[in-house]
Amino acid sequence: MSNLIIRGGNKLVGEITPAGNKNAALPIICASLLTNDDVVVRNVPDITDVEKLVDLMKDMGSDIHWDKQKCIIQINNSNFKKDFTNEAFPLGMRGAILLLGPLVTRVKHIEIKEEIGGCSLGIREIDPHLEILQKLGVDVQTNGYIKMNVPKNLNGATLWQEYMSVTTTENFLMASVKAEGTSTMMNAASEPHVQDLCNFLNQMGAKITGIGSSKLTVSGVKHLHGTDFTLSSDHHEITTMLALAAITGGTIEVRNAIPQHFQLINREFKKFGVDIQYSGDTAFVQNCKKLVVEEPYTKNMLPKIEAAPWPYFPTDLMPLMTALAVKADGSIMFWNKLYEGGFFWIPEMIKFGAHIVMCDPHRVIVYGNKPLSPARVCAPNIIRVTVALAMVALSIDGESVIENADTIKRAHPNFTENLQKLGADIDWK
Repeated sequence: MSNLIIRGGNKLVGEITPAGNKNAALPIICASLLTNDDVVVRNVPDITDVEKLVDLMKDMGSDIHWDKQKCIIQINNSNFKKDFTNEAFPLGMRGAILLLGPLVTRVKHIEIKEEIGGCSLGIREIDPHLEILQKLGVDVQTNGYIKMNVPKNLNGATLWQEYMSVTTTENFLMASVKAEGTSTMMNAASEPHVQDLCNFLNQMGAKITGIGSSKLTVSGVKHLHGTDFTLSSDHHEITTMLALAAITGGTIEVRNAIPQHFQLINREFKKFGVDIQYSGDTAFVQNCKKLVVEEPYTKNMLPKIEAAPWPYFPTDLMPLMTALAVKADGSIMFWNKLYEGGFFWIPEMIKFGAHIVMCDPHRVIVYGNKPLSPARVCAPNIIRVTVALAMVALSIDGESVIENADTIKRAHPNFTENLQKLGADIDWK
């Protein structure tokens, strides 16, 4: 594990180009298994989650060349493993669950040696993934293990999800694009990275409609071909850089800022008096002098930010707004409707002197602009929480230490180098 050493108090100033969306890179690399033709993916972030997935696929026979300088991955799966009968499929690795959808289009027998448990945010279910595969015709047997027998042809099916699961939606898309007939998912996830996957599959020859909505319809095709696809910018990283400018009182311009995805996110910034401006597709925050919680017109209501699956405010961005609230005049409630462990990291933020009350596992109230001081805190295994702790540390004069901060490397390539270029005094130790 590595620690981040932060000497705060500097305004961050400069320009930044965000990395490609990590949550799009993982399913799209998995989806390359739907063809034996060459696939090229551009704007791929150099992060540990992608590295692990690439290594796993190489071990199973994929021919993958990754030019990390140019952020380009070239993939050919013509020599990929033909069965998993003698060696169980390693599902324990985060992200490997996304291989199941494409695997059932090319492998007839799969045995899974362990289930996915979850992370610091809460339990991650495997049941919805199994339900999708069963609906499409896969015989799934569970008895302390999971065995799958895949028919010669998958058949189209209709599924109504209990909740908008991103990875379940992605596995549905990847498994159903080659199924016979039409498949429909109601209550489908619609996040930007899901839209990227849909566009990638259509570019390969799939027929997916309803992209960006909660109803996806897939007309199955027999063959998908190779393609050359560029990942969209990571909206999480764009928000991170804009929030860093706001909390340090600096000026940061973020290029390739996909403004079409930011109307609601920008409204939530506005609740702290932060005005996100645009010049073309470049977003910027300029000299944010003071953070102040905006009073609602209904005076007896506490201002609040609610997070839930897209098109709600993204739950992954909640910690960044919590960091802004710690520095802002006023009080505001945060309501994470998705994860039961979404706020269990709050005691680490309190070590800086923040005044935060946990109402229950899903809601907290932040009483902002209290005296803060440098601290030594321990990051949980949650990417944006680690970033939020760094944000507060960067806004405080003096040296803070964030222990076990490696999780940032799972989503933000060159995080410290980028911040150093913007004027931050930050480094690994």
